[in-house]
Amino acid sequence: MSNPDVSTSVEQNNYDPKSIENRVQAHWQNNATFNADLAEDKEKFYCLSMFPYPSGRLHMGHVRNYTIGDVISRFQRMQGKNVLQPIGWDAFGLPAENAAIENKTAPAKWTMKNIDYMKGQLNALGFGYDWRRELATCKPDYYRWEQWFFTQLFDKGLVYKKNATVNWDPIDQTVLANEQVIDGKGWRSGATVERKEIPQWFIKITDYAEELLNDLEKLENWPSQVKLAQKNWIGRSEGVDLSFDLTEAIAGYSELEVYTTRPDTLYGVSYLALAPQHPISLELSKTSPALAEFIEKCKQTKTSEADMATMEKLGLPLNISVTHPLTGEKLPVWVANFVLMDYGSGAVMSVPAHDQRDWEFATKYTLPILQVVDAKEGDTVDLSTSAYAEKNTLINSGDYTGLSFQEAFDGIAEKLKTMGKGSKTVNYRLRDWGVSRQRYWGSPIPIVNDEDGNSYPVNADDLPVLLPEDVVMDGVTSPIKSDPEWAKTTHDGKAVTRETDTFDTFMESSWYYARYASAPDNAMLDPTEANYWLPVDQYVGGIEHATLHLLYARFFHKLLRDQGMVKSDEPFTRLLCQGMVLANAFFSKNESGKDIWHSPADVEVERDDKGRIAKAWLKSNGETVEFAGMIKMSKSKNNGIDPQTMIDVYGADTIRLYTMFAAPPEQDLEWIESGVEGANRFLRRLWRLVQEHATSADDLVEITPSSLSKKQKELRKEIHQTIAKVSDDIGRRQTFNTAIAKLMELLNALNKYTVEDAQDKAIFQHGLSALVQMLNPVTPHICEALWEVLECKGELQTSTWPTADESALIDDEKLIIVQVNGKLRAKITVPADIDKATLENLALTQENVKSFTDGKTVRKVIVVPNKLVNIVAN
Repeated sequence: MSNPDVSTSVEQNNYDPKSIENRVQAHWQNNATFNADLAEDKEKFYCLSMFPYPSGRLHMGHVRNYTIGDVISRFQRMQGKNVLQPIGWDAFGLPAENAAIENKTAPAKWTMKNIDYMKGQLNALGFGYDWRRELATCKPDYYRWEQWFFTQLFDKGLVYKKNATVNWDPIDQTVLANEQVIDGKGWRSGATVERKEIPQWFIKITDYAEELLNDLEKLENWPSQVKLAQKNWIGRSEGVDLSFDLTEAIAGYSELEVYTTRPDTLYGVSYLALAPQHPISLELSKTSPALAEFIEKCKQTKTSEADMATMEKLGLPLNISVTHPLTGEKLPVWVANFVLMDYGSGAVMSVPAHDQRDWEFATKYTLPILQVVDAKEGDTVDLSTSAYAEKNTLINSGDYTGLSFQEAFDGIAEKLKTMGKGSKTVNYRLRDWGVSRQRYWGSPIPIVNDEDGNSYPVNADDLPVLLPEDVVMDGVTSPIKSDPEWAKTTHDGKAVTRETDTFDTFMESSWYYARYASAPDNAMLDPTEANYWLPVDQYVGGIEHATLHLLYARFFHKLLRDQGMVKSDEPFTRLLCQGMVLANAFFSKNESGKDIWHSPADVEVERDDKGRIAKAWLKSNGETVEFAGMIKMSKSKNNGIDPQTMIDVYGADTIRLYTMFAAPPEQDLEWIESGVEGANRFLRRLWRLVQEHATSADDLVEITPSSLSKKQKELRKEIHQTIAKVSDDIGRRQTFNTAIAKLMELLNALNKYTVEDAQDKAIFQHGLSALVQMLNPVTPHICEALWEVLECKGELQTSTWPTADESALIDDEKLIIVQVNGKLRAKITVPADIDKATLENLALTQENVKSFTDGKTVRKVIVVPNKLVNIVAN
């Protein structure tokens, strides 16, 4: 590095991180160090961390995530690769609306202000981004192409509109996001939230369900738990579609269709259950006030799987019946709160003996519980306490009694097929992606509607459909929904109205990685540039995105492929999911019993003899507070640590070092300030050592391995062992904490080494420069400065990563254990190339060995090369 500012700073004896980091960052900026362009003659490496939401300030979770990505990027750059590491902002979404209401400003203004501040924080941490590729999803030059792509999907038949259930606030007359529903009530009005059906736009992700499932096998470098989560979310199941004839037609239905994965239990069906929103339920409610009231109450029911599993099962008889397709028996039909219209046909066959949900309902309403699956050996079936859900031999099942699960499955399916009452089918838990949101701060959906209710995609020449940014938020209605003038437009010369829903923000985060790779003004992507960089070689982000974000991004990539813009099948080759950052949390209760959380910085603690917190109190007034443990940093618990405060105290390199050293990347990291102080001490020791011992390159002799002393060979071996381990730990294993631990061992070895001659100087300097190079990905500022002190050639960031010399790892001498009749009697150090006969003779001449063999006959000498000699004597 040839920067006089840095040269001046590194002549100081004291480590001054602020001065060093400012000057080094200016050098990187002035030299465009991290700009990445196409280079067909170099191997590319695309490293990406999940982009941040511009909330206003970085938190330690951000710092950890982006440091991991930066370490990998810098390491790969030193492997000689053309590295792309971009950054941008996931800028749309509900939090901006809420903040705008609270701060009496517009979401756009609030968002851009936060982006400016957080960009400064990222730069302060020294992350090596190609800032030319920065994007913000709320800018028209980004969402224009998202809108365009949606219109292409519309034309291909992959987009459709249908009624779907949403959270509806009857007072504010608005749709609420799940996070705006608190204890079943609207966050602003306090009104009981209802479930309401409104038209929404969907993309047919189910058309890709099989490919999304099968292609998980291609993701060899993804965590197994993420792939399992996606597999479960897609939820492929093999079952049977079958129909039960209604004894009389209702609302246009002459039969009820159901899907089941357990056709073997068909003889155990004792009733059918319909969703409250099923057309038959709605039709019958017209003449039944009790049913109408029940359906109304169900609108307020939560519909998550967890809620459905634990809530009380409720229903009403519909006083209609169906005919069992095999037995001809008449079965009653009920309406039940645990059946959802959104899933399947909105009707289920209920087998109380072998499904816990059905059992709870049947038990409550005294419906028959018919066992048709025998207990496995060792199992006890007690249908008075719970259902028996295991698969086993059938009983009480007519001609199918005695068959195994698979035999019964196949036999009953075939019988239904011949009767025209059913067929085998594959089903998925995955449902089409609902992309409509009734919020303002998002990309307008590029659809217009005529007065007859027909929908048309906006023409490409009329894109983007701009979201007005100079708005006033009232906290109730989206500004584009409350402004009828905004919705008025024309399409092909005809008056139409715009769609006033906006896209789900998962839309933006599902393709941003591709826009980083290629962002032409006149197209969504340039295939040549996109296919040079894609797929992403390394993706880094939280495990909480294991399903939705990663699944949608995989889906979007396949859509891009089928549109001819990318060639690869998957967007992310390797995935690293980092753990959370934890910190101590303290609280007290106010007069009403509400928890008041206190910042750890405001609390004094007393520890027991094992170092555990035994007592805590506020510094301000001595009030005792409760210790809640070490939990995830969050605003709600007031236990977040401001990265900027830590940078001001210790410097960015210390924070980077601690976050990489304190825990393996996939595990949770406990934020302990004494550990931060320890990381800072390590950097100061390194700084002092280089300042005290660095030698001008012109004064160094060439290392001659064959003439080195034992001491010199041992240090050289330590250096090259470190190179081998750190290279593997960062490059293959991605265990950055163990790599740093090994570098700390090398620093200790160098600190203990005494330099006495020219070869000592050369080896010591070699050790220092290798240490600085290997530490560079983690703490690049101090390493850049020390690289200058060491007078190393070229730019550190693009220098060639050190290579382990295999010959340096070979020992000249070996420690050999000598046993007599299997018991340790001596240890000897011998040349590594000693022959077997010489080793045997040397072992036999050891004094302690002779004392156990004198007067005895040596029957055998067993030599295990490079390890031991065992003398058998009696």
